[in-house]
Amino acid sequence: MIITTTDTIPGKEISEILDIARGSTVRARNIGKDLFAGLKNIVGGEITEYTKLMAEAREKAMERMIEDAKYLGADAIINVRFATANVMAGCSEILAYGTAVKLT
Repeated sequence: MIITTTDTIPGKEISEILDIARGSTVRARNIGKDLFAGLKNIVGGEITEYTKLMAEAREKAMERMIEDAKYLGADAIINVRFATANVMAGCSEILAYGTAVKLT
């Protein structure tokens, strides 16, 4: 599966636009990480626990987007984007989406 943020793929021709491929996950913080993050917030610097949590969430959303594209019969996903939103306090959704296409 070719995945790109561009709207074309060099050397390939898009023969059909299938649909929007999407994948999402909702992740929540936990009390242990929140305590450490609160301390880190006082002294400053990167809060690596949250960085790891968000990286894992992005990967899961991408996996689900790829599964959706495969279900649609796609050869590639173009114009891939990410969005995030707070669902509730301490809980965020990560959405990966792009255009599922067939290539010739």
